[in-house]
Formats: sequence, structure tokens, C-alpha cells
Amino acid sequence: MVGFELGSVPFNADGWGPPDSSISVPNQISNAPFAPFSRSDKLGRIADWTRSLSNRPGSNSKQNATDSAFDFSGDDSFATLAADEDSSFRLVDTAAKSHHHGQHRPKFNPRWRFNPHHNRSQLPQRRDEEVEARKREQEKERARRDRLYNLNRSGTNAGQRRESAVFKSSVDIQPEWNMLDQIPFSTFSKLSFSVPEPEDLLICGSLEFYDRSYDRITPKNERRLERFKNRNFFKVTTTDDPVIRRLANEDKATVFATDTILSTLMCAPRSVYSWDIVVQRVGNKLFFDKRDGSQLDLLSVHETSQEPLPDVKDDINSAHSLSVEAAYINQNFSQQVLIRDGKKLNYDEPNPFATEGEEVASVGYRYRRWKLDDDTFLVARCEVQSVVEVNNQRSFLTLNALNEFDPKYSGVDWRQKLETQRGAVLATELKNNANKLAKWTAQALLANADMMKLGYVSRVHPRDHFNHVILAVVGYKPKDFAAQINLNTSNMWGIVKSIVDLCMKLNEGKYVLVKDPTKPQVRIYEVPPDAFENDYVEEPLPEDEQVQPPTEDAQGAEANGAANEVEDKEISTEAA
Repeated sequence: MVGFELGSVPFNADGWGPPDSSISVPNQISNAPFAPFSRSDKLGRIADWTRSLSNRPGSNSKQNATDSAFDFSGDDSFATLAADEDSSFRLVDTAAKSHHHGQHRPKFNPRWRFNPHHNRSQLPQRRDEEVEARKREQEKERARRDRLYNLNRSGTNAGQRRESAVFKSSVDIQPEWNMLDQIPFSTFSKLSFSVPEPEDLLICGSLEFYDRSYDRITPKNERRLERFKNRNFFKVTTTDDPVIRRLANEDKATVFATDTILSTLMCAPRSVYSWDIVVQRVGNKLFFDKRDGSQLDLLSVHETSQEPLPDVKDDINSAHSLSVEAAYINQNFSQQVLIRDGKKLNYDEPNPFATEGEEVASVGYRYRRWKLDDDTFLVARCEVQSVVEVNNQRSFLTLNALNEFDPKYSGVDWRQKLETQRGAVLATELKNNANKLAKWTAQALLANADMMKLGYVSRVHPRDHFNHVILAVVGYKPKDFAAQINLNTSNMWGIVKSIVDLCMKLNEGKYVLVKDPTKPQVRIYEVPPDAFENDYVEEPLPEDEQVQPPTEDAQGAEANGAANEVEDKEISTEAA
């Protein structure tokens, strides 16, 4: 046997260590590396026998996944040894080391790699303290990450769960604007006002008849959504409407608006995205206007959903892209479901915004007057899109389309559920698009439509936002539907009455109502008389310049072919 010589160990009667400083550390261990420990580290075993066993020839080191606090293979302090005491001195770092920012990443030896065939029984049965401590720390970190992830997904308020682009104000608030008031939506819920039945002052335009064969559409015999590029749609604001100007000159009322603007006010407490309405006080009159290219011309999609949309503006599923897509779908749908045989119901006056010979969409404008109090009458331009005649009985319809863009976001696949579980589909839409559906219902009630037709329109392919199919069309009576979605007419008019009363107390001038982008409240600003006169309107890109759908399959290829046609799909906002 090889002999083992211990050497002389001096005895110190007064305490630990060498008896005096003259005794130096033996030369052969003067360069031994020292492992720095944090005071919070739990020290386990002195020697890692399982590691040394696993490194013996013929053993499979991959089988041993026990992490040891004594593995310093990734620590640079052992690469070079300290020259003297001063250079090896370091302050104690009590902060927990994080691998998230790239510092001190462990070297990924074979033992770090994931082994799918790994079995717990192959690990040593005895759990050491440092392994348990590390496991506890990992559990804490995972729980913290999960908490943050869930908070970001569900969000405590709209601001945390929505794309940042949506949270911008719909209008740039200028520094010189003077904020007069801010009204929280909670005050709106208590309002109530009973308005008498209105009277029709005038009806303009012409209506085409509804094609009832669309009521029989199912997902199995879907119909392709057509495009009506030659028909003009008008989104004219209140003060640009020649009929409203005429009625104002004749002192027919003191307050003037359109159904779009009134429905936005009536359903304000359901809104999440920012919107704005321009208010003009002229003499004893009040005009509610929208800006050119305003958000009110588009239709929000997924506005009241908990599921966030992509926050990239160019993404076809971003809030802005979906709004433009929904506006096009609604326009095309409202014209496709008509009997296009030239038969029309013409009113006393033609469409006030169309020039002679121009092909215009089927629309009837009803100018209706409501009495708010003895001195205050409100006139609004309301729209119906079509008429149906059954047994010599005419019914007026509003036509709107809900659109499915990707079942992954809503969690309900229309093609599978529309026939068997239509209620579930509608319930999901009411949850994700509460504001939009309430506004459509309010507009149908304002126009005194007999029926509101809701189309279910879906993309041919989830990544193709140019081609769509109609899967179903369902009719509802506006009053019944309002009751179903908990839309209270006296509350709607209570909101309008309170805002009218508030604005009537303002001095003559121009003001703007803005829905706060992040909070459930509306603000009133006083603005200069020339505000919004030269608004720059960002027109939607022509189709050939937009992001093209994929060509991964036949549907995508077909979509590409259609999208390559040079088409300029603009929402016409021109006035007469």
C-alpha cells in the first residue's frame, strides 16, 4: 500500500487556526480555488459523490440530472487563479442572480439537455437541501411569471388588455384646448328620460326590396360576398346636410344630429375605444357633428372582448384593419341582399347627397323630430336600407353584418355552430361587440325600422381579408332585440337629454366631446372656431398596395388572384 503522511499539524490551545501568523499555509495548497457563496445559499454536502461517480469511465453522465450547488464549471473565477489577496477580494452580492438578461448563463452541458426518456426513479432518492431550495426558487419564479402573464392577458382594465394603438385618443388633444368638464360613465347609468313619439318631417332617397332568399342561407349553402364598387355610400355630417340646413333655417328644431352620432352618445357607457363628436353652438341652436374620416365612419370589431388583438397596425387582425374590413363588408352586404331588378320605392325627394346620374346605394333618409322639452326639439337624420312587401304590408329594414375574422380569437367557429347553436354564436358576439350591436339597435329604433337583419359574414380563409362568404342572415325586431341586450330606451334618451342640457348652457362656439382612451368617461373641450377645418384624412390603401393574403393553398391562391386586380376600395365621405 502507498503510505500516507499527514505532516505536522500544530496545536492551538487558544482557538481555531494556526497558533500565530508566522505559520504559513503549505505551498502545495496555496493555489486552491475558493468558491464564493452568498450568505443566503444553503450549504449541503461537502463533496458531490454522485457527480464523481457519474463521471467515471463507462457511466452515462446524461442520466444524472441532479443540479449541485458545487458545479462551478460555468464560473469564470476558476479559470484564472488570484495573484494576490487584493485582486481576489470582492464585495458580497446579496441580490439573486438572474439568467433573464443574459448574465451568467449556465453552460449547457449534456446534463442540461432535455431527455424525454428521463425517469424520476433514476434520480438519487435522497433530496439534498440545496436541490430542494433551488426547486422552491424555481417554483416561485414560475408562479410570478404566470401571474404577470395572466394579468397581461385578462387585464384589470381595458388599457392592459388592448393594443397600444387603440388606446390613443381618436383626436389629437391640442395644448390650447380648454377642458371644461369630464363626465364618468357611471353617472350615465342612472339617467332616464321618457321621450314622446317623434314625427317624420321628411323622407328622402329610394329603397330597393329585400331578397328573402337570403333568409334561407346556411353554412352548407353559403354565398360569396360580392363587391359594389360603383355604388356610392355617403357619410355626410350634420352641418353638411342640405336638408338639415334647410330645416334649421326654418326653425324646425333647436338640436340637430344624425343617427350615427346619437347612437354613439346613447351607447357611450358600452364603448371601450376612443371616439369624438364636435358640438357647435350657433345662436340658440346646437349641432352635433363628426369630423371627416372620423372613427364613427368605421365599425369596431372585438371592442369589448377580453382577448387582445395583435398590436401591429399592418396586421390584418389589428383593430384598425378589422374596422376598415368591417365597414367594407357592411356596405357590400347591404347591397347584395337586395332584389336588383330596378324596382324601387322612391320618396318625395331624391338622395340629397347624390349628383344626377350617379349610382347610389339603396338608402332612405328619414328626418325625424323628437320633443325634449317645451323649448327644445331635436331633429335627426335616420337611415333604413331596404323594404320588404308581404301581403301589401310594407316593412322597413336596416341591414348590418357581423364578421368572423379568426375563430381562434372568439373561440366559436361559425361554420360549425351557426346551424345548431346560433344562440351561442350571438351570445359570443354580444360579449365581444356589445357596443357595435347596441349602436345598430339604437339606430334601428331611431329610424323606426320594423326589422333589423343581421348577416353573419366570414372570411373564406382566416388569413385572407379580401374574400368573404355570407353564412346566415337572421332578422330581429328592434324592440325585442333591445330588450334581449338590455338596451333601455329611456336610459338612451336620458343620456342624450343630459348632454343636450349641458351643451345648451355653453357659450356660442365650438366644442368637442372625447371618450377618454383609457378610462370610462367623456371629456368636453372648448376648441378654436377653425379646429378640424383642414383635417388630414388617411384614406385606406387600394387593394393592390395592401398586404396580400398568403398563397399556401388553393383558397389563398384564389385570394391572391382577386387581390391583384387594381381596386380602390374607398369609403366615400364626400358631401353633395
